Amino acid sequence: MKTKNILTITFLISMVFLSCKQKEKTEVSTITDHEVNFEIEKQAILERLNNETKDAFQRDYEAWAKNWVHDPNITKVYVDFAENTFSESVGWKKISQFVKTFIEEHPEPEPVPELLSDINVRLYGNGAWVTYKQQDSLRGLKRETRLMEKVNGKWKIAGMQTTIYGFETETTIE
Repeated sequence: MKTKNILTITFLISMVFLSCKQKEKTEVSTITDHEVNFEIEKQAILERLNNETKDAFQRDYEAWAKNWVHDPNITKVYVDFAENTFSESVGWKKISQFVKTFIEEHPEPEPVPELLSDINVRLYGNGAWVTYKQQDSLRGLKRETRLMEKVNGKWKIAGMQTTIYGFETETTIE
């Protein structure tokens, strides 16, 4: 009789455990099965990146700031091999101040580089990892990596790394 009771209790516990596991799977599946139109998301990210570039080169701080997540954990990194320099800013306050200072010291607009037409995008729910190359008329070849977050239905920049290779090197970037 004891063995039968132990088996019955074990069976009931197993069923409860399995039903809880099944519920977890269903909830996760519902979240991951949400339909996302990749091309629409990619186009929205592309527009945001082009707007941020235009705003920065045209020295429009207010417009530029609307392209970014205003959070203490975002990052902006420049690695300039041509000039042998590096800068890193962490948090919206520092990034914002860096750009304000740059605009104050260099108020004249620069020629806007050819706007992006193709980017590599990996979507992760409300986040995206984006990479691309760009030819800058003043700095030469650049590789950009951007971390994007969807905030209130709009893609914004949450992280940026720019590597500048310059003009003199014919570096092949894959």
